[in-house]
Amino acid sequence: MNEPLFIIPLWADLTAVALGGIQGALFASGFVGQRRLDLLGVAIIGVVMGMGGGIIRDLLLNQPLSTLQSNWYLLTATGAALLGMLLAAPLRRLNGIIVGLDAIVIGLFGAFGTTKALALGLPLVPAVFVGVCAAVGGGILRDVFMGLPVAIMHVGSLYAVAAAAGCLVLAASNAFGVPLNVAATIGVVVTAVIRVLAVVFDLSLPEQRMLYRQKVAAETGTLPIVKP
Repeated sequence: MNEPLFIIPLWADLTAVALGGIQGALFASGFVGQRRLDLLGVAIIGVVMGMGGGIIRDLLLNQPLSTLQSNWYLLTATGAALLGMLLAAPLRRLNGIIVGLDAIVIGLFGAFGTTKALALGLPLVPAVFVGVCAAVGGGILRDVFMGLPVAIMHVGSLYAVAAAAGCLVLAASNAFGVPLNVAATIGVVVTAVIRVLAVVFDLSLPEQRMLYRQKVAAETGTLPIVKP
């Protein structure tokens, strides 16, 4: 039996977990009113965001959950979530920090999911699918835990589209002979750039904008203005 062509370094996986934990805590701590969370709630959301992508990746690949094979994953996610809470107040005014972290997180988890799938022998399309699920998995679990409408939360971000583009570039590059570690780096960059540009230029799919208008109408009791 052939050995996997690529093994995700522990430090790289923990980096993705830490950035996800910080980003999740920053996101959760910004809510007020009925959705406001206490310190424990914010920490839990940070841990879920940091570890969710890896858990979904390994479940899809029918592999042992790497996040439960070492003490470092849970410790890193918890510590990062606590750090995110401490930084929430000064960084809340810098929305670009949160967007940038989010872009890097989905890029890393997408790349790790796709590379692990390819290393296990999956064809290109299923490997990209695993990568996309890993990239958006933490965000989906975060929204579910917070009772937020998942599809609406990513209006204007092309969240899954950015992840899919990066994972596809990664898998295609590897198919043309690019080493997996180099292809993974390219995939992270592609995902992060598309995600950031989508936020900067307010790009989204028509269906997402329609859902957003319906949400605004339901919350305000007014009819949405439909632009031609």
